Amino acid sequence: MRKNAQATERKVLTFEGNKSQDSGIAEMEELPVPRNIKISNITCDSFKISWEMDSKSKDRITHYFIDLNKKENKNSNKFKHKDVPTKLVAKAVPLPMTVRGHWFLSPRTEYTVAVQTASKQVDGDYVVSEWSEIIEFCTADYSKVHLTQLLEKAEVIAGRMLKCCVFYRNQHKEYFDYIREHHGNAMQPSVKDNSGSHGSPISGKLEGIFFSCSTEFNTGKPPQDSPYGRYRFEITAEKLFNPNTNLYFGDFYCMYTAYHYVILVIAPVGSPGDEFCKQRLPQLNSKDNKFLTCTEEDGVLVYHHAQDVILEVIYTDPVDLSLGTVAEITGHQLMSLSTANAKKDPSCKTCNISVGR
Repeated sequence: MRKNAQATERKVLTFEGNKSQDSGIAEMEELPVPRNIKISNITCDSFKISWEMDSKSKDRITHYFIDLNKKENKNSNKFKHKDVPTKLVAKAVPLPMTVRGHWFLSPRTEYTVAVQTASKQVDGDYVVSEWSEIIEFCTADYSKVHLTQLLEKAEVIAGRMLKCCVFYRNQHKEYFDYIREHHGNAMQPSVKDNSGSHGSPISGKLEGIFFSCSTEFNTGKPPQDSPYGRYRFEITAEKLFNPNTNLYFGDFYCMYTAYHYVILVIAPVGSPGDEFCKQRLPQLNSKDNKFLTCTEEDGVLVYHHAQDVILEVIYTDPVDLSLGTVAEITGHQLMSLSTANAKKDPSCKTCNISVGR
């Protein structure tokens, strides 16, 4: 039995990221079934696919049908691609072929894929093979190219630079007590959570210690409020950010609010953190960038930070508490401003780029 495919044929597009309906397909005839499917060259919004098949009736194949689906799991990105069809149609081109499309592929997301071969008939109907076995794969993180696009968007809204002289880290009193008792007074790097862009290569991978450096416009000093705890470790900027460190751009995001966050990474030159970032993140000129600078004036290091974004700075090495001071803040603990595991707003035009969020 065959179904009329003329109504759907207008929706059959090329394989470079286009989609079609699943109707208008005839019953199976003798066409080779794809086997030994291989996925390669995976990026955050594309991959290459190839397979083997018997030579019998191979010359009759005019199209390939691809069934691409997001693998359901509790950690899947729930903020994108809910209602987009995943039935793809390709003209029978030499393998491997590229599947590309940010509207149906998200970064760092698990997918399943299966393939049919098809032969388009003179009346517009299709004869198809059986489906292949189902293959699983996971898309990649943002590349440096994608992060550079984010960086350029962040530069647009960074605003003017304000002076700063310290980095600070807020935590509960119990945190600092634990550091003194169990880690010999040294704060240890920990794996970054999944806050920010879904495709960020540092989420769940880079180890570091979070610091802030933003100051209040009217006082030039760190704010007295914090979402992370009433006790603050404060250290002079020179001890963390100096000519012996490299500076990297890590992410740009918002959390359904007007505030935008920029994540920067400071890594001692040649350290494991530096090697990690060098391979994955755009490096910034420490003396000349839109977010955080270290320059020398009259033999003294001077620091400036961007006014219109909230900077989150990750330092990739341990930091001894003896290098700074710990004191209780006089302000409030504003839990609503916490970015711990915060999800990025995928609809914000300011901080999203044209790849999977």
